[in-house]
Amino acid sequence: MTPAADTRPERPPRTSRIRWPRSGAGFTPVRLPLAAAARGAVALALPLLVGLRTGWVVPSVIAAIGALWGVSQDGSDPYRVRVRRLGWTGVASALGLLAGELALRSGESAAVACCLVAAALVAGTVGLRGRIASVSGMHLLLGVTVGSGIPVPGPWWQPPLALLAGVVLVLVLSAAPWLWRRHHVERAAVLAVYRSAGEALSAAGTPRAEEARRRMTLALNHAHEVMAAHLAPRARHRQQAEVRELVRAFHCAVRLGEAVTAVVWEARPLPPAVTGVPLHLAERLLPGRGPVPATAVTAAEQAVPALDAGSPGERALAEVCATVDGEPDAADLTLHLPAHSWPGRAARLRYATLLAGCVLTAHLLAEALHGARGYWLPMTVAFVYKPDFGPVFTRAVHRCTGTVVGVVAIGALSLPATGTYAVIGVVAVFGALMAVGVRHHYALATLGLTAVVFVLVDLLGDHRALYGTRILDTVLASALVLVAHFAVWPDSAANRAEAQTEVAVAAARRYREVAPEAGLVQRQSLRRAAYHQLAEARRAVAHTRGEPDRPGRSLPDWEDAITAAERLCDRVTAQAVAGAAGAAG
Repeated sequence: MTPAADTRPERPPRTSRIRWPRSGAGFTPVRLPLAAAARGAVALALPLLVGLRTGWVVPSVIAAIGALWGVSQDGSDPYRVRVRRLGWTGVASALGLLAGELALRSGESAAVACCLVAAALVAGTVGLRGRIASVSGMHLLLGVTVGSGIPVPGPWWQPPLALLAGVVLVLVLSAAPWLWRRHHVERAAVLAVYRSAGEALSAAGTPRAEEARRRMTLALNHAHEVMAAHLAPRARHRQQAEVRELVRAFHCAVRLGEAVTAVVWEARPLPPAVTGVPLHLAERLLPGRGPVPATAVTAAEQAVPALDAGSPGERALAEVCATVDGEPDAADLTLHLPAHSWPGRAARLRYATLLAGCVLTAHLLAEALHGARGYWLPMTVAFVYKPDFGPVFTRAVHRCTGTVVGVVAIGALSLPATGTYAVIGVVAVFGALMAVGVRHHYALATLGLTAVVFVLVDLLGDHRALYGTRILDTVLASALVLVAHFAVWPDSAANRAEAQTEVAVAAARRYREVAPEAGLVQRQSLRRAAYHQLAEARRAVAHTRGEPDRPGRSLPDWEDAITAAERLCDRVTAQAVAGAAGAAG
């Protein structure tokens, strides 16, 4: 049986319009990260409580600043990734604080300016080379900004150690669940693939099918990234039983993704017996490991033997079920994601130069406007000018919005919260809010950070009324970044989207050319690479759409090219599954 023709309706033609960011329009309903919120509250309140009890107020506030930055990098990644990212965050911020503090203690304004420019050049040079390098560079610059902007009494070595201690506290709190649920993140990622595969089968034959298949691919991409360290050949000899179980479940998910893609391509509704197969497989591979509805499992268990007589896609599903209990082929362990394509040397040099120029201008502007303690302007530049973290325009808007709301919130709460313990309670609340915002919305994270910084700076002895000043500084820094970025480097996001789309389309074509003659493992590798590159291209295009267009410029319709490449991959997958089923027959 040949794959069914593509009868899905084409998208309506795109009309010309000014494209403005859509991500700030509202929140997407999601589950609140209560554990992360609790970690944020504890990490920020605990150092202040210790300082209150011991009388070491200044070191405790510096430690709380370190905890604040640690909370901003506390993600839901595998624990080894969290440790690496938080570890580098702590080391880089402590070194930056030390350098800035020494420059400030020298008494030379030129030394402070040179230190800021040097840190910005380093941060910009490494900032586009991956998440950990980018985070390390940003916190090196933030450390220099705070160290050179806030005079701290005491020996020179004390503030960096206190800052590092605050980050280490967040690291300990974040990595502590490793002791009792060591591979929880990996298990959740793999289970998400099976759930999304069931949703894709349920949507087969409906207008929702393509989008459901895309969500399954994204879940598989995420699981692949999370499981990458366990799939390397060098990790095979030290795998524990639980890890081997997860590896087997992941490789089954890869084969399941291929079969589900073929079934969805056939474009016909499926009975519950077929749509329940992924949950049936999840229960067999990871029993009792996730929320698998008992009714779906029962239906799948009753229907699996009858799948042999169906279409090529259904026969592929039956084959996955039949081989689910076997050990994965040793060659499967070589399955890997394509290497990331980072911006070239010219792009990194331009970003480093622009960031250094913005930081220096912000520093000089702060000196002219405020004199001492003018750290907020260059610090805002360091936070906002992160093109690898999302659209710069959207980030600037969210930064301004979060700052305004944070200033209003802390101003309203500072009146009733007069006692020391009440102030620490306010810090805990906004720390929890920041932890939630880090995962879901940058404006919310900025709101929490702004409020916490107001309290911490006040505890360091700066009792000035800075509400209007902070809003003005944030607006000035954001405007400075936007002018520099869009005047000097207006096509950076568009060039990235163009390059990523070309790479993704090329990967899809390679899959089409090689898949008919490839073996199972090579075909899976090609398919995984193609779909992963296509997802990266969609992310790069969404980034570009989040920036305002220049007047009179029309961006290419990359989405159509990516969608066509995805459908090509779907068709090739269906044909490969049909060919394998025919050869087996």
